Amino acid sequence: MTSHTSLAKTVIVLFSVATLLALTGCTKKSTAQIPTTIDLNLDVKDPFRFVVYGDTRFHDPTDVEPANPTARVALVQAIAEANPAFICITGDIVYNGNDANDWKVWDSETNVWQDKNIPIYPALGNHDLHGNPAVALGNYFQRFPHLRESRYYSLRVANALFLVLDSSQPEATGAQSDWLTAKLDHVPSDVGFVFLVLHHPPYTSSSDSKLHGGGHSARAPEQALARLLEERQAHARYRIIVFTGHVHNYEHHAHGGVNYFVSGGGAAHPYMIDRTPQDLFQSSEVNYHYLTIDVDPQQLTITMNRLNLTTGKAVWTQPDLVKITAPATLVQAAGR
Repeated sequence: MTSHTSLAKTVIVLFSVATLLALTGCTKKSTAQIPTTIDLNLDVKDPFRFVVYGDTRFHDPTDVEPANPTARVALVQAIAEANPAFICITGDIVYNGNDANDWKVWDSETNVWQDKNIPIYPALGNHDLHGNPAVALGNYFQRFPHLRESRYYSLRVANALFLVLDSSQPEATGAQSDWLTAKLDHVPSDVGFVFLVLHHPPYTSSSDSKLHGGGHSARAPEQALARLLEERQAHARYRIIVFTGHVHNYEHHAHGGVNYFVSGGGAAHPYMIDRTPQDLFQSSEVNYHYLTIDVDPQQLTITMNRLNLTTGKAVWTQPDLVKITAPATLVQAAGR
């Protein structure tokens, strides 16, 4: 009787161990299939200021074909002097993501930001993934360890929610779309502004025809994203604003209540574009620039700060300024 009991106990233990190992194996497999995402918080009170720009293409400054190194350095310094609470980059940080030397140029030229402890929240651009993707992503996450290897992520700052996307993956289908939908389904009630930051633009005056030496048309995945956002905006109690890059210029479009800004003037060789009538910013100039966004409970103000180097000296102007009011219910709550 005792031997039978002992044998039964042994069988039960072995079965339990086998079951645990099987479950562990399944868990590991499932986890590997789920993209890593992270929700970040930055303890900043409103009013606050942040900067958006992109297509900087940090690279050997003696090679002036991919980008204008003089403009790049001037923009970095001006951004530091603007004292933003943080910086969002719309992608194409470096010229080649797998090139360690390009990232060393980033390290050196943005040292002033590090000295001032300015947080940086980037979106991945196609150039950031150039070459071996594993090497490129390794270089990228080495510079931004706070992202914890999340290729897309959220950031909460005061009355604003940022959703930073990876436009090398579909934004309106698949895992990233599921994540985005869940975020938009559960926007906190005290959020007045939802900012999306990604590389490829849903709207642009630019074209793949490259009539003026460079340009990109809007792609189908981002057009699908725009439809999703505009459907949301029609019923949302928050304002949706989209910041992108990829086109080396500045543009402002508004559709379905959503404001779309192209900020790709971070020093990559400029794209001269034939602007459509729907582009709310009409300009035929080279638009090296960065955007300052000033946010308070009632509204946000987006200022385009343009750099002109034609005289050999940096000349700054602000040719565009856009004000977007917060939803009335949140403005009333803030006034109490």
